Amino acid sequence: MVARQARHSGAVLAMLVVGALLVAFVGGGRTTGAPTSASGSASPAARPSVPSTPVPSAPDRSVLAPSVTEPFVPAAGALGSAPIRRVEKARVVRIVDGDTIVVDRGRGSEKLRYIGMDTPETVDPRRPVEPMGHQAAAANAALVDGRTVWLEKDVSETDRYGRLLRDVWLRDASRPSGWLFVDLELVAEGFAQVSTYPPDVRYVDALLAAQRAARDAGLGLWAEPAASGEPGTSPLPLVGGGGAGCQPSYTPCLPIVDDLDCADVRAMGAAPVRVKGPDVYRLDADGDGLGCE
Repeated sequence: MVARQARHSGAVLAMLVVGALLVAFVGGGRTTGAPTSASGSASPAARPSVPSTPVPSAPDRSVLAPSVTEPFVPAAGALGSAPIRRVEKARVVRIVDGDTIVVDRGRGSEKLRYIGMDTPETVDPRRPVEPMGHQAAAANAALVDGRTVWLEKDVSETDRYGRLLRDVWLRDASRPSGWLFVDLELVAEGFAQVSTYPPDVRYVDALLAAQRAARDAGLGLWAEPAASGEPGTSPLPLVGGGGAGCQPSYTPCLPIVDDLDCADVRAMGAAPVRVKGPDVYRLDADGDGLGCE
């Protein structure tokens, strides 16, 4: 009897030992092995997390960097309808005259000279106010004074007087391109004439076309003298009274007309020209005695 109880107790003890070992084994597997689900079954092996690559969004074409937009490429044949290079945002602080303004592009006030055109003089103390000078300044002010403009660089950063050289644009939702080219508008309205200084000649063809149209229509500078003779209502005076002779200030011969610029001179095959008198056509930009070189 005693022996039977001992065997029974030993069997129970053995079962307890085996059970404890199984519990330890299973518990260790849950601790160091694969993770299990809530039901006790092993869940799939954990995968390392991989950061997702964000899908790039379309750039904001109005401002990619402070004061700068993407270049706008107009349709073929629309030269002068919209910028074709990167443009910079600026605010017009004041108007100097018809072709010069003061702008702030985030660096303080800077004087800026429009590229490719020239208006009659009003502020040079060495020269009298020229006909249509005040009207040109007023037309320029009506377009840009106090407004946000967009500046497009051609080749040169500044002119010899330290003024910024830029083509100037306005946003204009009424136009198909969404832009208005201020330099071109002043020429087209007859308040300015083409005046080019290489290498800054990107829009010269568009400017020349606008000048021809203004001249044909008799606008502004190209209008017939007013009967009243009021100052500022007549076109630029004819040099030497007109005629088919040579303008005496230049060699080789240049015709005596109301005005010539370097594009006209090159088209005639006369460039460069030697300036031997008053530079009435303002062809000698650097004052070295040679024009349109």
